[in-house]
Amino acid sequence: MTSSIKRSMSSPVDCDACAARVDGLCALYSANILPLPARFRAADKHLAAGEDVLGVGETFDGIYNLVEGWVALYTLLDDGRRQVLHFGLPGAVIGFQPDSSAITTYGVQALTDAAFCFIPRKNLAPLVQECPEIAMRLAWLMSRDRSLSFGHLTSIGRHSARERVSQLLLELFTRYRSQWPGHRIEELRLPLTQELIGDATGLTGVHVNRVLRELKRDGIVEFQYRKLRILDPDKLVQVARIDPHLLAPWIRRHGEGEGMRAGPHTLPARATRVAA
Repeated sequence: MTSSIKRSMSSPVDCDACAARVDGLCALYSANILPLPARFRAADKHLAAGEDVLGVGETFDGIYNLVEGWVALYTLLDDGRRQVLHFGLPGAVIGFQPDSSAITTYGVQALTDAAFCFIPRKNLAPLVQECPEIAMRLAWLMSRDRSLSFGHLTSIGRHSARERVSQLLLELFTRYRSQWPGHRIEELRLPLTQELIGDATGLTGVHVNRVLRELKRDGIVEFQYRKLRILDPDKLVQVARIDPHLLAPWIRRHGEGEGMRAGPHTLPARATRVAA
């Protein structure tokens, strides 16, 4: 599969207005330092929903910092079956690979129209030399996403269908909510089909549909017309059986102390509805 991003149009992303600054590569930078990594950027990349950022078997040509939209990282089996490995939200760093000869073993597809701040591979070494904080930030992001991937593996291998779907919905809601610090959000537009949820949780679309209907019947969540509404956050946390430390990086604000405390009380409570 060949990615489409190389032929997409490009236009500059304003660093000061970038939504990815909350959780992304530049989250730790003050206004006077922020322009530093911008000097190492190439033209920003844009692509439409359904296009691939990276295709399976391609070489890594740099870092794609997602600044707008949602993407899905996936693998394909020989018979066409798909496993979704991870969902990327604004702030996700995609394509980092120190080995210049490595090829992708996964694909990355835009679920919505998406925009990326792109740093070519040739610029990474001089960027890190001039700004070593970037290297530490990259390491932190990779470690965070690895821990989340371990949580996904545990969920698929050991959790019930109800627990798997609940954990995924809780995770995505918490990660989305972290992009709007200080706002109380109880609804979001989730650009996922039941088939995609099934590919992420190892379930069939029919099984996902049944679980979603049960969660709605029990007054826990409502997911329809690609809108997710949390009806009972405490029950959702109980059903999901997720280790709260997996979501701690999205719950706390960066730089607010060393402790990572997370629990049901830190997750979204019913509040003012935010239209998606």
